[in-house]
Amino acid sequence: MTIGLAAAALLSMGNVAKADIGTSPKKNVIDEVAWIVGDNAIYKSEIEEEYAQMRSMGVSPGGDPYCVIPEQLAVEKLYLHQGKLDTIEAPVSQLSSRVDMQMNFYVKSLGSREKVEEMFRRPWNSIRDEVMDRMKANYIKEQVQDNLTKNVKATPNDVKKYFAKLPADSLPYVPMQVEVQIMQLNPIIPKQEIEDVKARLRDFTDRVNKGESDFYTLAVMYSEDPGSAMKGGELGYATRATYVPEFANVAFNLNDPKKVSRIVETEFGYHIIQFIDRKGDEVNVRHILLKPKVSSKDLRDATMRLDSIRKEIAAGKFTFDESVRFISQDKDSRNNKGMMVNSNQESERYGTTRFEMQDLPPEIARRIESMQPGDISEPFIMTDPKKNQEVAVMVRLNNRVPGHSANLAEDYIMLKRMYENHTKEQIIKDWVENKIKDTYVHISDGWNNCEFRYDGWEKEKSGN
Repeated sequence: MTIGLAAAALLSMGNVAKADIGTSPKKNVIDEVAWIVGDNAIYKSEIEEEYAQMRSMGVSPGGDPYCVIPEQLAVEKLYLHQGKLDTIEAPVSQLSSRVDMQMNFYVKSLGSREKVEEMFRRPWNSIRDEVMDRMKANYIKEQVQDNLTKNVKATPNDVKKYFAKLPADSLPYVPMQVEVQIMQLNPIIPKQEIEDVKARLRDFTDRVNKGESDFYTLAVMYSEDPGSAMKGGELGYATRATYVPEFANVAFNLNDPKKVSRIVETEFGYHIIQFIDRKGDEVNVRHILLKPKVSSKDLRDATMRLDSIRKEIAAGKFTFDESVRFISQDKDSRNNKGMMVNSNQESERYGTTRFEMQDLPPEIARRIESMQPGDISEPFIMTDPKKNQEVAVMVRLNNRVPGHSANLAEDYIMLKRMYENHTKEQIIKDWVENKIKDTYVHISDGWNNCEFRYDGWEKEKSGN
């Protein structure tokens, strides 16, 4: 191993001004070097600041913070170095929306922008830059990991062997799961309500075109898209496939940032769109979304129609499966006999028809809790999570799987994911430890009395 000139200089200086190797000088103050990884220093102040932020947000480091945090920062530097070798560049324009979300989260958690600045002990823009740097680092880390594990694909034989090696007392317990069919009616919206929404959007367009109002400001004040309103309606760079066809067809034909699109109708409501920029096959636009309001009468009428259908199913005139295909207005389940698909990406059952109770919309979970397979609920009102709009629904409990220890017959998909995750984790662990072997690492006295997650950090004793 070769010690770089910068690393050797740091090693001889001990406590140094925080303006050396691989870091941007935030303050010209004396600071203690805790670790050196390659030609990058990890300072005591960085570790303490990271720990202070974790405490303020109620996050546990998962061990001794003065061991866990510097090791995490060291591993991050290994990923960043590999990212340079792989010429991975973080897409700043795409990450900006994530940074905004994080900054808004800080404000919401602490109460005000001033309190955020007080917690971080620096100005708002400096905090934002730091969050952006962290987002870039995370992006590069994820890309490196994806490159390392992209070929991991489990075969049934792989899963079978993996399951056979799991000790009986370590098999995961699978909570009770259900499969649910849904029939949904979207209440008829009065024509006048739709015309009123369009009139408001036409007024916004006229005000922007005449220079009387700014599109950004109007979006903040009036847009009913909670994900983009606080960003002036900006959606960030995205490909055509990101949007529903009606929206994409208009957004990708815009090219003048001074003009506003015609009114666009989608399943989410009515939009006007303004072009911002284009990069390759991605476009960045902002929009204002308005949703026609559903009246209580319309909801009652939809509920009454579902109640009539329920009675006809009970009378044997047709089945739930048959009626869903012709009546339900939930396009995601209509052609699958109304079978709901788990869209919770954090769930082991993501992408399957099985749900744990907490993965279901709460209105549905409450109804099926006491139902038996084959039972059909009475109609009820719920908020469609995709459209954030009230709809009338009734559900049928298709199946209930009691809680049990995982087995291949019922839990193959979960076990397949467990095997793939285990394999990926081992590949990444091996890569990190091999990377450590090929990298100069120095841990200063007082920072090396730790049980680290990865082997190989302590190649030398401090002072040798």
